[in-house]
Amino acid sequence: MTLILYVAIGILSVIIVFLIRAHLKMQRKFLSLLSDKHSLSTKYGKMSEQFMPVLDLYPYDRQKFRFIGSPVDGVQFNDDSIVFVEFKAADSKLSPDQKRIRQLVEEKKVSFSEIRLPSPEK
Repeated sequence: MTLILYVAIGILSVIIVFLIRAHLKMQRKFLSLLSDKHSLSTKYGKMSEQFMPVLDLYPYDRQKFRFIGSPVDGVQFNDDSIVFVEFKAADSKLSPDQKRIRQLVEEKKVSFSEIRLPSPEK
C-alpha cells in the first residue's frame, strides 16, 4: 500500500511541476504579447499624430501648425491666439507632464521671452 502511495505522490509531483512550468511559460508569453501590443499602440499613436493636422477633423489652419513632438505634439499659431496641441488616439490619456503644461496654461503662467545673441565683433 505504501509503495502505491509513494508512486502516486511521485506522479502527482511530476504533474504539478509540469503544470507550474507550463503556467510560467504561458505567463512569459502573455507578458511578451502585452508588451508587443503596447509597443504597437505607441507606434500607432506616434504615426497618427503626424497626420492629424492634415485630416478634415483638424479644427485649425493647417499651415499655421508647427510640430514639436514632445512634451506636446505641436503649437497652433492663430491670428488671435496660440494653442498648444496634443493629439490622442483612442482612449490614451495625457501624461503627467502634459497635464502640468495644461495647468500652467490654464493658470495663465505662459510668457514670451526674447533672447538676443551678441553681435559679432568686427
